[in-house]
Amino acid sequence: MENELTHEKRVLQGNEAIVEGALAAGCRFYAGYPITPASEIAELMSIKLPAIGGTFIQMEDEIASMGAIIGASLAGVKSLTATSGPGFSLMQENLGFACIAEVPCVLVNVMRGGPSTGLPTSPAQGDVMQARWGTHGDHPIIVLAASSVKDCFEITVQAFNLSEKYRIPVIVLSDEVVAHTRETIVLPKLEKIEVVERIRPSVPPEWYIPYEDNSRGVPAMANMGSGYRHHVTGLVHDPKGFPTQRPDEVDAFIRRQYRKITNGFYEIQMSKTLMMEDAEIAVIAYGSVSRSALHAIKSARSNGIKAGLLQLITLFPFHKKAVDAVLRQCRSVLVPEMNMGQLVREVKRVNLSSKVFKYNRVDGQFITPDEIYDQLLRM
Repeated sequence: MENELTHEKRVLQGNEAIVEGALAAGCRFYAGYPITPASEIAELMSIKLPAIGGTFIQMEDEIASMGAIIGASLAGVKSLTATSGPGFSLMQENLGFACIAEVPCVLVNVMRGGPSTGLPTSPAQGDVMQARWGTHGDHPIIVLAASSVKDCFEITVQAFNLSEKYRIPVIVLSDEVVAHTRETIVLPKLEKIEVVERIRPSVPPEWYIPYEDNSRGVPAMANMGSGYRHHVTGLVHDPKGFPTQRPDEVDAFIRRQYRKITNGFYEIQMSKTLMMEDAEIAVIAYGSVSRSALHAIKSARSNGIKAGLLQLITLFPFHKKAVDAVLRQCRSVLVPEMNMGQLVREVKRVNLSSKVFKYNRVDGQFITPDEIYDQLLRM
């Protein structure tokens, strides 16, 4: 590891940077099934994990892959799986189990065209709402979006840290463009990377309450097999982990899960602003489209148009505060997406006065800087 992660420049593709980020964050278990355009993550993990004492398993399908990383995490190991749209659909049931059992794990979805088998080698952003609402029931979830190779490394580290700190699955959304873009990046030394570990019990086994409420809303988590009693179920459960239908316990359980995320908004909700100081119009983008948006606003600036960019890193919980600030400042906002308009609905939901425009491509082709620039001219 020390030799792999240095301060020297390296040329990596996005999928490779995700692997490096996962290893730097302490991931030591990977279970997955090959699928385009995410397969390089599994391929590289199969080489690197065993070399450092970790475990790689190719599962029979994506359903089993999600189940395997849940089991590994319950045993105390930081765990990762990666897939694309069709596999992401198969993972939803076990993702719901991870949500209700509060099992930390990271799921990377390298988005491609859909639905169904769709466009296996083409970029898309059609899984945004599935990431938030794909599994049923009321549940909080953290969804992060990477736009560059550097993002892939840094956001993967952040995903593991947030997952461990808040005992929650974290979804990282990439896409075919980000996954297969190669860029020169500088990877920090391991000792410079902040790595968060889950909170362990500070009481003896006989006093341990696996889902006990506290000021943070995040219970301490004991490893399975370490002598601590830990009942795990997909049913709504009481603080000891046993199924309950008492309205007061059910209500308290669901509300605690949301409260722990709400309490962490200050560090969970991440975004970047570029040239927004005096912007009169703005682009709100995420993932690979934000790269085109950055080029477009630079072109707009060179032609006297005061344009700015809000790049959303955290898609959910939706960064209302950052979006609201842009909407209040600018007379009009453009939301370009490689879907029919999934995140723009969230932007419009918090809009008070600005004109919100959308620009969509669903043909498996990338949204170019020129397309966004043309839309800015019309605005």
